[in-house]
Amino acid sequence: MSVYYMTHPLIQHKITLLRKTTTVTAEFRKLIEEIAMLMGYEAFADLPLTDIEVETPIETTTQPVLDGKKLAVVPILRAGLGMVNGILSLVPSARVGHIGLFRDPETHLPHEYFCKLPEAIDKRQIVLVDPMLATGGSAVAAVDAIKAHGGKKIKFMSVLAAPEGVSALMQAHPDIQLYIGCLDRCLNENAYICPGLGDAGDRIFGTK
Repeated sequence: MSVYYMTHPLIQHKITLLRKTTTVTAEFRKLIEEIAMLMGYEAFADLPLTDIEVETPIETTTQPVLDGKKLAVVPILRAGLGMVNGILSLVPSARVGHIGLFRDPETHLPHEYFCKLPEAIDKRQIVLVDPMLATGGSAVAAVDAIKAHGGKKIKFMSVLAAPEGVSALMQAHPDIQLYIGCLDRCLNENAYICPGLGDAGDRIFGTK
């Protein structure tokens, strides 16, 4: 299994600030974006390179650039939108898709209501983002949808995760790479991550 847990001190520090009930919407949104950027820096360490010829003010030289089709960043709506700009700050040329899922409050099962992915998705490195990996149901459904459209190379990034969600996602899709900012203790009876940070979507968009 390709599961990576972030240990960078800046990531851990910013996640702690996210958890605080006193962190207001604007600060919460900025922290999510910054954490996504820092996680992206770690997650993109294996992106392939190719050499191109470049003319500098001094001479012609051969230098590396990213190889192949550009990245596709795919947030799971709506909370995943909070992570997109952090990724785009690293790779501004990345294409952005969207997957809309909602969780049934009784069964906690995900239901897809929207899926729009960039063209040539089968040739792109896909970065699927959602701040919270709780039961894993939405993440599994999102990866299912991407694969159904031809996507193959998938990285999933989540700020917080519960062990239950990590297990469910990796059992369903052991071929993806999973990047976790912090692994929390467990899920409670309402399928919320503990200690967690509450509802990420509500806190990002100020709808709590």
